[in-house]
Amino acid sequence: MKAKSFIDQGLLVPDDVTIGIVEERLQQSDCKKGFLLDGFPRTLSQAEALDEILSRLNTSLDHVINLNVDRGLLMARLTGRRICTVCGASYHLIFNPPKQDGICDIDGGELYQRPDDNEESVGKRLDEYDNKTAPLLAFYDNKGLLRQVNGENEINVVSSEIVSLLRG
Repeated sequence: MKAKSFIDQGLLVPDDVTIGIVEERLQQSDCKKGFLLDGFPRTLSQAEALDEILSRLNTSLDHVINLNVDRGLLMARLTGRRICTVCGASYHLIFNPPKQDGICDIDGGELYQRPDDNEESVGKRLDEYDNKTAPLLAFYDNKGLLRQVNGENEINVVSSEIVSLLRG
């Protein structure tokens, strides 16, 4: 099954595929100055594989940032996204609605909801997180790397806090 098929169903891509993609990317020259991983690792086996990859590359993680957000708010955020079929502009029914329902402000294109943004798929993704990703919090906390950020704050506050953490 292709990675996109897993994503469309709200499931995680298999570890071996994801780990291979990340390992290949971290070997690129632009990662030698530093890198930021978003959404990886998502499982304990991925975290262990990442440790091995980083060891081979003679580097390590500085921080692991966890954005704390209530499940209900996550559901509203993830199911409200709409995208223009013409230009790809992104909207949100609550946080960034178009001026006219279902129509892109930029070019009048029709807005659609991605297949993986429906309630069923999002619910599966959140369940997958609870079952497979949440255990990473203890894994990285035990290593002294875990940093908690309140993801329910305004985006500029969340961004500022993350930038401050990364600057050290």
